[in-house]
Amino acid sequence: MSHNRIHRRIGALALALVTAATLAGCAAPARHVAAADDNATPVAGGTLRFGVLDAPANLDPHSGSSYPESLITSNVTDKLVHQNAKTGALEPWLATSWQYNDNLTQFTFHLRNDVTFSDGTKFTADSVKENFDLLGRGDPKLGIVPVTAYWVGYQGTEVLDPFTARVSFDRPSAGFLQALSLYFSGIVAHSTLILPKQQRSLAQNVIGTGPFTIAEHIYQQKTVLKKRPGYHWAPASLKHNGDAYLDAVEIDVIPEAGVRTGALRAGTVDAILDVNNTDEAPLAAQGYRIAPQLIPGRDISLDFKTDRFPTDDKAVRQAVQWGWSRDALVKTVLTSSYKVSTSVVSQRVPGYVDFSHDLREDQAKAEQALEADGWHKGPDGIRVKDGRRLQLDLLGIDNLVNNKPAYQLIQQDLRKIGIDLQLNVLPIPDYTAASTQKGRWNIVAANQSRADIAVLQQVYSPQYGNMSALAPGPVADEAVAKLGALSRTLDPDARAKAAQEAQRFLLDEQVLTAPVYNPAQVTAASPKVHNIGYEAQSRNVFYDTWIEPR
Repeated sequence: MSHNRIHRRIGALALALVTAATLAGCAAPARHVAAADDNATPVAGGTLRFGVLDAPANLDPHSGSSYPESLITSNVTDKLVHQNAKTGALEPWLATSWQYNDNLTQFTFHLRNDVTFSDGTKFTADSVKENFDLLGRGDPKLGIVPVTAYWVGYQGTEVLDPFTARVSFDRPSAGFLQALSLYFSGIVAHSTLILPKQQRSLAQNVIGTGPFTIAEHIYQQKTVLKKRPGYHWAPASLKHNGDAYLDAVEIDVIPEAGVRTGALRAGTVDAILDVNNTDEAPLAAQGYRIAPQLIPGRDISLDFKTDRFPTDDKAVRQAVQWGWSRDALVKTVLTSSYKVSTSVVSQRVPGYVDFSHDLREDQAKAEQALEADGWHKGPDGIRVKDGRRLQLDLLGIDNLVNNKPAYQLIQQDLRKIGIDLQLNVLPIPDYTAASTQKGRWNIVAANQSRADIAVLQQVYSPQYGNMSALAPGPVADEAVAKLGALSRTLDPDARAKAAQEAQRFLLDEQVLTAPVYNPAQVTAASPKVHNIGYEAQSRNVFYDTWIEPR
């Protein structure tokens, strides 16, 4: 099967993403600008000072999963496949072309022959095999665990010649090509891959093929990226080829939103990420560029644990889904850079279906469901059943400016119908530690960025993430079947039907999640900064960015 056939199929799948992105752009006010914001003539040189909320800790491209970690590694590594941020189409990058078999279990990649790592070693099919074997299998001796969410069924990679590699799975893997464009799929050098886990995450040991290298990393303070001379293998759809325009990017950790905004106004940084909602309009009025991009994938969602009381009760899950006001969320928390959820996946994901009718607020219906199920209000207004209070413990990440206020709004609304929602919204390191406490949480609130409908299988299938902790049985079997259908075809019509059934299963049939909002990355930049851009998963990329001389 030819590379062109792939592009026809992926292009059809991307049509929904393009339409959604276009509609989102039309809805945005004029003060917002696109990531590639003008046609001014680029000027090479200079250092971009970029303020972020969270401190990157693990710089290993294969396991660093927080936004600031993947932001850094997205700029120092390349992937075999590039996903166009505007169209959603999959395009050549380190792979010049590819083919797959009819049952989507084998993928053959033809590679560029002119790529080198920043340590001077050559990129070949052996590099692909070494990276993929560690991603798919891990290495206990090095402390490396496989990336099971994307690599279930991985059998191995065969080197057919120095610049051709064939990857095999024991089951269909329709989402594999798109997964190769994600931040975790960045190709790193042999000198990185042979190191134990802890050493691989150190800045000086991260060797990629990308347009930048990591020159300095001081945890909780800053990370400095330096331009790599001689880079000339950027994806064709980017704005230029050759070296990056910027000499360097200094990524400064500034946790407080007000301090970040103050630093931008004072000129101590040139651009900031995680712009506070109340700062968007004032900054735009003062001439700063406001560049948002919705994050594709699973929206910020309240994912229910079915193995813990009382979220093992479907009526409770339904009440949470119906019991809070999405209109109030739009009016009091979100700006126009964001979208309230109308399904479990973003509108930017091909296969998205609008379930807003099912998700609309209906507190009376929620209370009826609880009453019918034996949940009656106690003296303090919180419902009780068989002597046990209707208390839900939520674990969330305090890494996006809207998360905590959104959860607080939901908490207030649910209390009105007799649900005591306890919030534990933590910084990333604390969240990561708390998430290992199995059986403690009723709800885990998070998102997963990925512009492919297979994200639902990745997160919810018992064969993958099993986010809802489904026990073996008929429901788990149905989840495996319905979510597994997303990986069995790239035919647009068949995949769209499977996508609709998967969303219906999660939102209506089993009520395993209550989507909240589609997060966005929002960057504010000085007017002197041009082409503030994002890749398809909404990580900032600085390859095309340039800054006017100071």
